[in-house]
Amino acid sequence: MKVWSAQPFVVALPAGHRLPMAKHALLHDRVWREGATLFDVRVPSAAADADLLRVHAPAYLERVASGTLARAEQQALGLPWSQALVERARRSVGATLAAAIAALDDGAAANLAGGTHHAHHDRPGGYCLFNDCAVAARMLQARGGIEQVLIVDCDVHHGDGTASIFAGDDSVVTLSLYGARNYPARKPPGDIDVALADATGDADYLRALEAALARAFAQAAPQFVFYLAGADPYAGDRLGRLALSKDGLARRDTLVFSACATRALPVAVAMGGGYAPDPADVVDIHLRTLALARSIAWRGSASGSDRAGP
Repeated sequence: MKVWSAQPFVVALPAGHRLPMAKHALLHDRVWREGATLFDVRVPSAAADADLLRVHAPAYLERVASGTLARAEQQALGLPWSQALVERARRSVGATLAAAIAALDDGAAANLAGGTHHAHHDRPGGYCLFNDCAVAARMLQARGGIEQVLIVDCDVHHGDGTASIFAGDDSVVTLSLYGARNYPARKPPGDIDVALADATGDADYLRALEAALARAFAQAAPQFVFYLAGADPYAGDRLGRLALSKDGLARRDTLVFSACATRALPVAVAMGGGYAPDPADVVDIHLRTLALARSIAWRGSASGSDRAGP
């Protein structure tokens, strides 16, 4: 299964910053070393302006490129601006674009980062500069052949940017399963929003997801699925507030991938958040997501070009 990694494009953050950049390096290395026979790891191209402008406002893109974000925007982003940050954000969107195209042929493909669902049309939010799945959804529609898309967001935080971008647009159905009392404070309505109480565990979470997926497929007839497979519903996650076990998260992934496979729907996976005190726990969860995508939804063959070394 083809996966794209923006790990070569490193961003230096201040000491003690809450965004765990180390998890991306650990995941890249484990996929490379432990999954060499399963995964074809590739370096993404940077998303072009033409792709980003299908979703993001020209003036916003200019502010990002030139480093002239307003103070309120910088605070909402939560990351110090740098050219390296912009380059990595473009590469991460490029990874989801490439995964989406690969999934059309292979059934499933993944971005080892991504899931930047707090980025809005004209502003950043929550560590997110550009909304990778929104950009990739619009790219697929612009290419032709894909008219309706489903975005299944299982990050613990509400996909506020995605919901606002596609508000009133029936061609992209947004499903977000999230912690009710978690970030962001303002949660614009998506098509299917499922707010979960603090300490929700495996059984209640899985029942809620199964019902939400049934609603999504009853409401729409998507031809493509984006799946944000956040590791942050995990019990003990520093920012999560929910209480899923690793096995529960694997069952979550199985529900999503099985729903796609049963309907012969291609799926592009983005990793989303994960803030467990031990980054190895986050990597375990993400690696299992990738393995399940390959075993359930993937139907292609890897070719090994443009491979990204450790």
